[in-house]
Amino acid sequence: MRKSKYGLLIGILLLMGCTKNEQVYIDQSNDYLKLKVKELEVYSDNYLLDLVDIVNKDIEIISNNELIDTTKLGKVNIDIKYKYNKKIYNYKQEIEIKDTTAPLVFSGTNKTINLNYEKDLCDLIIYGDNYSQEVKCNIDGYYDLQKEGTYKLVYSLKDSSNNEKKVNVILNVKVPTSQEGSSSKGEIIEFKDIYNEYKNDYNEIGIDVSKWQGNIDFQKVKEDGASFVMIRIAHQNKTKEELKLDEYFKENLRKAKEANLKVGIYLYSIATSKEEAIKQADFVINSLEKESLELPIVFDWESWNNWNSYHMSFYDINEVANSFMKRINDAGYKGMLYSSKFYLEKIWTNKLDFPVWLAHYTKKTNYEGKYVMWQMANNGHINGINGNVDIDIMYEKKEGI
Repeated sequence: MRKSKYGLLIGILLLMGCTKNEQVYIDQSNDYLKLKVKELEVYSDNYLLDLVDIVNKDIEIISNNELIDTTKLGKVNIDIKYKYNKKIYNYKQEIEIKDTTAPLVFSGTNKTINLNYEKDLCDLIIYGDNYSQEVKCNIDGYYDLQKEGTYKLVYSLKDSSNNEKKVNVILNVKVPTSQEGSSSKGEIIEFKDIYNEYKNDYNEIGIDVSKWQGNIDFQKVKEDGASFVMIRIAHQNKTKEELKLDEYFKENLRKAKEANLKVGIYLYSIATSKEEAIKQADFVINSLEKESLELPIVFDWESWNNWNSYHMSFYDINEVANSFMKRINDAGYKGMLYSSKFYLEKIWTNKLDFPVWLAHYTKKTNYEGKYVMWQMANNGHINGINGNVDIDIMYEKKEGI
């Protein structure tokens, strides 16, 4: 009977020892490796080999130093392969992923409401959690919404892991009063003054604009010292609503380029899922119609006053931003995140791999994170624009725009 070529090949490989399997021994003792911890915090960054101490220095670690998946609560198997005395061992242990972080309150706790207030008092403060999409709110203390007075309340906020945060809230119940004539305008900051104080060899000074600046003479903007402009491309007024192109976007883009200004764009988004964020990124990319940009495409999410109604965790919103910016990068542009100092420090905690545009209205920011652009004023004035405009500083040699 004639042997097939396939059978002959198998025979040769067996003779050469190519299919020989080394025996693997299971090690659940502490003879060679020792587990450092038994629990890890959800969403924390931990690498496999950082979790163990090498007890016997003669062993050779074979496993790769991979990142542990800490995105789900529960038990995770730790499996490290090593060689000792020409034998292969698997060190097997279990580690539990837990959520031990209490909810966060990110609004003021001194609240004033009108008599006969009918809305949920829990929504007077803004709160959320790193892991839980739903946070239970209970209020302890006496109050009378039909009687003027100041009431001291305790808000108890509890996540799905029973981590609890208690917050003292001062509730002021008052008779409604007219607010007419109470508004005031901040002092105008001249763009030239900012330019003279902050311009150096390592930065550029510019502005960001939308339809609210109306018709802009970008040539005058350029002559006043601005070298770049960030232009709003579109916005979203409420969740689940389709994006609307800024009615001045195309004109602003064309005129800014004609004035030889460097251009980037930003999207004002209220996306609440990764799928929606990706769809919005595609809208932005398609609306650009292959226009080149010198500066990034920015994801601007700042609808924090309505956060309680979105039923999201802080991890979720980070994933939304990541999804948008990754899609932008995949299309050949550069993604960037816009946010204020507070939310950069408290909410955007997933170690975003994208540059940051910091909003902090002050003469000298004390934000300690990395950023490549700083929106330092929202009450600026520059020739070519009637009314106020945001003033920005871009740092050329940080984070590589």
